[in-house]
Amino acid sequence: MKKKLALILAATMMVGALAACGGSPSNADNGGETAQSESASSLKVGVFYYNYADAYISTVRTAMDAELEALGVEFTNFDAQNIQANQTDQINTAITDGYNLLIVNVVENASPDAAQNVVNAAQAQNIPVIFFNRDFDASVIQSYADCAFVGTDPAEAGHMQGKAIGEYLVANYDTVDLNGDGKISYVMFKGQEGNPEAEYRTQYGVEDANAVLEEAGKPALEFYDPNNTQKYLVDQTGAWSAQAATDYMNTILGQYNDGNNNMVELVIANNDNMAEGAISALQSVGYNVEGGDKTIPVYGVDALASAVEKIDAGIMTGSVKQDGEAMAATIASLVTNIQNGEEIMANTDQYNVDSDSAKIRVPYSLYTAEG
Repeated sequence: MKKKLALILAATMMVGALAACGGSPSNADNGGETAQSESASSLKVGVFYYNYADAYISTVRTAMDAELEALGVEFTNFDAQNIQANQTDQINTAITDGYNLLIVNVVENASPDAAQNVVNAAQAQNIPVIFFNRDFDASVIQSYADCAFVGTDPAEAGHMQGKAIGEYLVANYDTVDLNGDGKISYVMFKGQEGNPEAEYRTQYGVEDANAVLEEAGKPALEFYDPNNTQKYLVDQTGAWSAQAATDYMNTILGQYNDGNNNMVELVIANNDNMAEGAISALQSVGYNVEGGDKTIPVYGVDALASAVEKIDAGIMTGSVKQDGEAMAATIASLVTNIQNGEEIMANTDQYNVDSDSAKIRVPYSLYTAEG
């Protein structure tokens, strides 16, 4: 880190204790919950989550708490509840109140503006920033030497999911083709417009599946609704929620079903929450029930414990694991650098780092019943 920690502390310790947006920082309902390890350090860390309700983010938060406690740093978690204005207020208040390291899961990443605003505010006080999970343009990271990002390759999950879908369909084509028309109809559940992960998963989950099908001499996937030119259904709240997928799927099944001989034959979801929401609706009409004889392949991303259980039980077909524990551990290694007065990206040779910016990519892996 180009400016030593002592300079950071000198610039920030003139202000007092935390007053989180809307109330006391120790009150989780007001956006913050504080943890103090037994061995306090000179770091005062604010960890800003886009939404506690996100099932994957909850795995990161659990792992992050453990990592920061092990490092002996004081930290406070903040829940923006998927509202950028909340997070902006929380971060600005934390800077005013003497926090000297920001770890940020930015709410809005369809454009780089929100992340850049965080960097600008932190840089003015020489406070390092570690962004994570929700990616954005590299120019933000490049604009500040004491800034880094820990996440995934946004395209990798889509490529991995699409290839797995294509290979599964080639091996099980006649079984999946419920109405025997020689084509596979699908629905795609997209988590959020403009989010790089959602955009790439939506694109490559289908494109790469089609590439495998084409190579095997099979027709391309067909979106179940020919009138939908976008070829996906998006969670309008941007929450990647199970409820959104359940609601969509219940509506779909009212028209596309066994009785009309046009049942949807494949579900592709940007995350496990939406995949499991779709499964809930499918189970209401007798599909994807454990031990049942009617199953539609359903794919998600994250490999949450609940999704893994469904895959093992034959209810869900596959998921791409996004490793929350590895993400938290990687972030903790950067915190250690800052704690020791080193550059933020010191000791990162073992990681997959972008060539043009301080972005570390945590790899995905595929989880299916076959392993």
